Amino acid sequence: MSLRHLIKWAGLSVVLFGATPLLAAEKPSFADYVGGLKKEAIEKGYSAQWVDQVFSQVSYRKRIVKADKNQAEFKLTLERYLNTRVPEWKVKQAREKFKKHEKLLQEIGKKFGVQPRFIVALWGLETNFGRIQGKHKVVDSLVTLAYDGRREALFKRELWAALKILDQDHISQDKFIGSWAGAMGQTQFMPSSFLAYAVDYDGDGKKDIWGNQKDAFASIANYLKSEGWNDAMTWGRQVKLPTDLNDTLVMTKERSNKKLWNQRWNETKRSLKDWNDLGLRRMDGNQLPTVDIKATLIVPDDRKGRAYLAYDNFKTLMHWNRSYYFVASVGLLSDRIKYPAMK
Repeated sequence: MSLRHLIKWAGLSVVLFGATPLLAAEKPSFADYVGGLKKEAIEKGYSAQWVDQVFSQVSYRKRIVKADKNQAEFKLTLERYLNTRVPEWKVKQAREKFKKHEKLLQEIGKKFGVQPRFIVALWGLETNFGRIQGKHKVVDSLVTLAYDGRREALFKRELWAALKILDQDHISQDKFIGSWAGAMGQTQFMPSSFLAYAVDYDGDGKKDIWGNQKDAFASIANYLKSEGWNDAMTWGRQVKLPTDLNDTLVMTKERSNKKLWNQRWNETKRSLKDWNDLGLRRMDGNQLPTVDIKATLIVPDDRKGRAYLAYDNFKTLMHWNRSYYFVASVGLLSDRIKYPAMK
């Protein structure tokens, strides 16, 4: 699990390297650092006994720091990324999972106003339909990354959120596992996202995104709806570009500042009629649909690669993971779940 889901607009999509680690001479030992965290936790109102229990087996994990510092920057094209992330076997499994859980998915989709195919697509892309959730102890991961110092404030916030999850008894500590970065469960929520979006759909008193598919599906739907999802429209469409299209009409890359990215999104948004008049066409060469929808033009690589007219749901998916590649994979998989129609 990359830090893209982790750092969202600060980026759970962009890896931040702005924080400066403590100088070696200033850095406390790991044991002293944990002692300081325990003191802070007690000051937040947790009992000393409970805090001792939670931190009793916390250890520094060199593998986690190594994974964090050595995140590979692959020079992938979108085509190669999609071939890797949305292979035919995953499409087949996604359609099978959709059919298997269709009654529950339709129920949740109707309740939250989110098309079920997008729930399944995110489930499949994040954890291979719940099978790959990570094997790291969440508290260990967060304490280790906070101690590393480069993004201490971020990971301490996630640690306090993790303690609240344990205190609320949603999961036992021995089952409180996730990715090396602390993303958890079938949804791969960070602890702060769990507190904001996780749902106890079956009403058993626990928001179990690890083993309860009802809670996991509802939590995905709740996240999307909370971030502005509109089930009256889809995510976007792939289009063909005219050779003379002005570069200023193309959306900037996703690694821009959030405020500037949102500003640019609004500046470049146009109606489908306007895009049609500018020469954009469906992939079969026909004119764009005559419907009252506005879209922003996204070109993840360059004009030789794929181009998309992105609707507002695309923007919502960017809150989940601020990566054009990831959002395109969600869109593609969701479309492959829907088409051809299931019998």
